[in-house]
Amino acid sequence: MSKPKLLIVEDDPGLSAQYRWAFPEWRVVLAATRAQAEQLAAREQPAVTLLDLGLPPDAEGVSEGFATLEALRRAQPDLPIVVATGQGQRENALRAIALGAYDFCEKPVDPALLRTILDRALRLRELEQENRRLAAAPRPSPVRGIITADEGMLKVCRTIERLASVSVPVLIFGESGTGKEALARALHELGPRARKPFIPINCAAIPENLLEAELFGHERGAFTGAVRMTPGKFEIADGGTVFLDEIGEMPVQLQAKLLRFLQDQVFERIGGRQQIRVDVRIVSATNQSLEDQAQSGQFRGDLLYRLNSMTVRVPPLRARGNDIVLLARYFLARYAEEFGRRVRGFDPGALEAMAAHDWPGNVRELQNRVQRAVLMAEGGLITAEELELAPAAEEAPAAPDLDLRSARLRTERELIDKALALSHGNLAQAARMLGVSRPTLYNLLGTHGLSPTRGASEAS
Repeated sequence: MSKPKLLIVEDDPGLSAQYRWAFPEWRVVLAATRAQAEQLAAREQPAVTLLDLGLPPDAEGVSEGFATLEALRRAQPDLPIVVATGQGQRENALRAIALGAYDFCEKPVDPALLRTILDRALRLRELEQENRRLAAAPRPSPVRGIITADEGMLKVCRTIERLASVSVPVLIFGESGTGKEALARALHELGPRARKPFIPINCAAIPENLLEAELFGHERGAFTGAVRMTPGKFEIADGGTVFLDEIGEMPVQLQAKLLRFLQDQVFERIGGRQQIRVDVRIVSATNQSLEDQAQSGQFRGDLLYRLNSMTVRVPPLRARGNDIVLLARYFLARYAEEFGRRVRGFDPGALEAMAAHDWPGNVRELQNRVQRAVLMAEGGLITAEELELAPAAEEAPAAPDLDLRSARLRTERELIDKALALSHGNLAQAARMLGVSRPTLYNLLGTHGLSPTRGASEAS
């Protein structure tokens, strides 16, 4: 694979040479002025930019550096820019972040820390490009209301499409907020029952003493307050579909009556003696393990076998990869238009926070967070704070490496980098600084994976 391009905007030739040798995994492109930076950014399309704020004609100040930052952001809004600032100039770093910089590092630069920052910026750029590609051409989903580019979720949608044409009971298993009701509606709307009623019932939301009457109806005088005959949901849904959400919360005594109904589609209203026959498809959903509940006696095993002729397992949002940002951008566009807000996207911190969040509430949680953030956003880009998400945690510091051979190799690499920077890439001069012969320096370059010809001169 070709190396990613790194545009370095730095007017100090010695520091530029040091940067060139410090990042062998990148294809480094150097610019010394704002004009060069704009020209090279347009021509080379770098993946990441490292920008020194002290540029001519204001090399001792920061005005030209900030002007360059704003020019690059206008030309390429998605280009991650890492700003190099002097020690103690935190106010400049924060100003740069406010203007759209991805991150900053203080001079003198720690090469290892800077490599980590640049690698993170590159990963962010690749993630954004992949999400834009998926958003521009998402693979078709047969399920209305399901937006996805994840292969696992697309497989679920294709399964729903195939099951829609047959009237077998289907059990949809998935965490809260994963879209189980949307999938149940698709089973109804894509099948031959689409013109008949679709009636959802949340078994956990209706009091136990009312749920039986809700499902099966009741005759006048069947209980206190039953002033007239009322048909139940099964009767109303004749020819259509009843969606029993949170089926695991159904009382055990009512499970027996549901089982009898599933066996022959015949029931009696509460207080009635007339048998009523209907043609209803049952789709149920749960976020609990019904198998475990059946073993503990909380759920009838024979009812479970009737309900799960086919089981569809919905993956949680955290397992759907790029769908997090894909859905977030969809909700942002939807609510920005609905509320008339000029919000165009998410800043890098928000994207990292979304990737790091576990999303226990799944798509419903994501939708609610984005809706709230669009309403509360103060700028054009939504932040992690506006999403009410904690910033992505920094990588934990590595345990100290006490291996002597590793320490020697690290020291060798640092000294070679320094000598090459001070000699501006002149190998003969660098060898003299290091007190080794030119062939020995060649061997050292090979040991550390450095190219002996990359920007170097053989002149003595």
